[in-house]
Amino acid sequence: MPTSEKIAAVVFLAAIACIYSLELFLIFLFALQRFTGGQSANILLSKPALCLHALAIIGIACFFYGFFVEPYWIEVKTITIPTEKLGRSTFRVVHISDLHCDRKPRNEKKLVRIVNSLRPDIIAFTGDVLNLNTASALPLFKETMTRLEASIGKFAVRGNVDIWYMPDLDFFGGTGFQLLDGKTVKAQKNGEEIFVSGLSCERPSAYRLLLQSVPENRFSIFLYHYSDLVEDLENLNVDLYLCGHTHGGQVQLPFYGAIITLSKFGKKYGAGMYTVDGTILYVNRGIGLEGGFAPRVRFLARPEITVFDIVPRKQPDS
Repeated sequence: MPTSEKIAAVVFLAAIACIYSLELFLIFLFALQRFTGGQSANILLSKPALCLHALAIIGIACFFYGFFVEPYWIEVKTITIPTEKLGRSTFRVVHISDLHCDRKPRNEKKLVRIVNSLRPDIIAFTGDVLNLNTASALPLFKETMTRLEASIGKFAVRGNVDIWYMPDLDFFGGTGFQLLDGKTVKAQKNGEEIFVSGLSCERPSAYRLLLQSVPENRFSIFLYHYSDLVEDLENLNVDLYLCGHTHGGQVQLPFYGAIITLSKFGKKYGAGMYTVDGTILYVNRGIGLEGGFAPRVRFLARPEITVFDIVPRKQPDS
């Protein structure tokens, strides 16, 4: 985690602690003065106290929204990418990431319904299957991924949680997803093809050897859990780089953005689309929630399904 994110997290938590500590202190003084017969009402109705009450109420409202509403409110974002590397065919790629399945289902049924309604040619999953200590949720993940439908293929890479904590679990067997751990595949439609390459995040140094085999004149998609490699793709054919990991911060502040992204770039590539030296980078906010001690909330960082329509730049003559 970059130092700037550590500082931002400490300041944010300290501000929350300060607001609610002062609020509790005011309530204590009010009760004490009531008990001793003092002028208790003035303590709670002064202008500074009213401002403090407003901040405390807004904070509670934001927490309830972030806990009960936003984690279940999936956003579908559609992006059209014209390319001269296609003549007649259009490829629809649906990108999902960071399911972080728990023992209790959350968005899995909704995810299947939405993705299948989009009629994708390709589904790309960029890692983080389960939360920590939730191996019992693997059947839920597999059922969800099995029910996803794509006309050409379903491709996946593993994320850091998958590699670090559950390296021996078979996440994708029987789901119809092909694990691209250092592999490149051709996806063909109507006589045209695009290339899809993928790398699991324990092998970052293998990206150059992997991508050197992709022809320059073919549209190329690269799947990787992190955005870490996007500035190191010189002389490699990567048109679209799909990743996740950050959850868009999972909690963002107005006018500031994500507090914590756990990315080596910090907020530079926090979420959404960026163009880096001719490569389109897309950082998906994911579907699930961070596990462990992290709060199960999202605020201004809705779960996301991203649709890429890759289309010919010049339409053929009629």
